[in-house]
Amino acid sequence: MATVQKFEDLEVWQLSRQLCNLIGKIIDEGNFQNNYRIIGQIEGSSGSIMDNVAEGFERGTKAEFIQFLGYAKGSCGEFRSQLYRALDRNYISKIQFEELVDLAKMISSKIQVFIKYLQNTSIEGVRKKKNQL
Repeated sequence: MATVQKFEDLEVWQLSRQLCNLIGKIIDEGNFQNNYRIIGQIEGSSGSIMDNVAEGFERGTKAEFIQFLGYAKGSCGEFRSQLYRALDRNYISKIQFEELVDLAKMISSKIQVFIKYLQNTSIEGVRKKKNQL
């Protein structure tokens, strides 16, 4: 398996970006009726998924990356919870809800698999390599 050189190459980041774009398009269509509080929360949590993956990767150690992947996974749960609120307020359709929930669950699952992989690998990260020289 090739070593990933940048966070943009990570599938979990790419899928998180896709999720963020999907909810953004729904918001841009005006479906949230100017409810700026939920707009901020749902956009914030969707963006937090991809941002935490990126930040953890850039920190350069396995331990910090795992920690930030945990934050990203938590943001997936927060996002899914907010989708229920959006559905209950009729800001999104049942079909949109299911599509977004399914994608968020897939991302969460992939993050968990990635965390387990990192926990079991001997790779410590680029900062650890430099410190070991």
